[in-house]
Amino acid sequence: MAQTIKGLYKLSRPMSTLTGVLAVGLGGYVAGTGAWGKVALAALATLFVSASSNAWNDYRDIEIDRINQPRRPLPSGMVSPRAALVFSFVMAALSILVSAFISPAAFVIAVLSNALLYLYSIRLKSTVLLGNATVALISAMSAVFGGVAAGNYRPSLWLGAVIFVGILGREVLKTLADYEGDLAHDVRTIATVWGPRAARIVFFLLLGMTAIVMLAPYLFDFFRPVYAYIVALGVFPVAYYVIVRVHRERTGPQLERLSQLLKYDFLIWFAAVLLGAAV
Repeated sequence: MAQTIKGLYKLSRPMSTLTGVLAVGLGGYVAGTGAWGKVALAALATLFVSASSNAWNDYRDIEIDRINQPRRPLPSGMVSPRAALVFSFVMAALSILVSAFISPAAFVIAVLSNALLYLYSIRLKSTVLLGNATVALISAMSAVFGGVAAGNYRPSLWLGAVIFVGILGREVLKTLADYEGDLAHDVRTIATVWGPRAARIVFFLLLGMTAIVMLAPYLFDFFRPVYAYIVALGVFPVAYYVIVRVHRERTGPQLERLSQLLKYDFLIWFAAVLLGAAV
């Protein structure tokens, strides 16, 4: 029993889930309304959505993960497929229930987010960029979800734009990391259909677009100079390092580590928003 609980905890990917929860908090923060009770509920609902989708995705990808990620809870035998499936459904139901206490708009967002994430694993994952764009859209909606919960969604829209482009780039990088397993199981991704070289080029372009969108709030005088300093000195050097390493690295584990590094780089950007936003 203890092993199963530990496995379900790992299956939820707490660090990945934490990023979405923080994005909700940022959306509520830039809203400037002080409605932190509802923002907290939105963060909790997002935690449940993320845990549900991660479990569902791993349930669908057991055979692929035996090649790409053999140490994950399902291929390693730490969690049974049935337990993962039940866990996913329970988390999805809880996310919808919690969102119902926020507002009708929040309830609709939660339902649509769950539906899209389930559809992603069934149909959209094996597509060129469409599945990646779906994941990026859901990630971007976390910040907007926080704004909706706080009662002022407009300031959170640019946060969503940054997250969308950045996560889309990271998703393309993940197709490179998962190339061998995806190719072996005929999964259609930008890396398996267009080739690793084309996927790398798209990744570089998306990371460049992320940098431009990320600086836009400062260039339009929405944020204080400290925001630009943190982005320029904290976020950009890590992104540049990843670009250099992606150009050289070829193995799945190496590229997966770089993908994780980009996730942590977003945390530096979160700090820039907190310190630079004129709320």
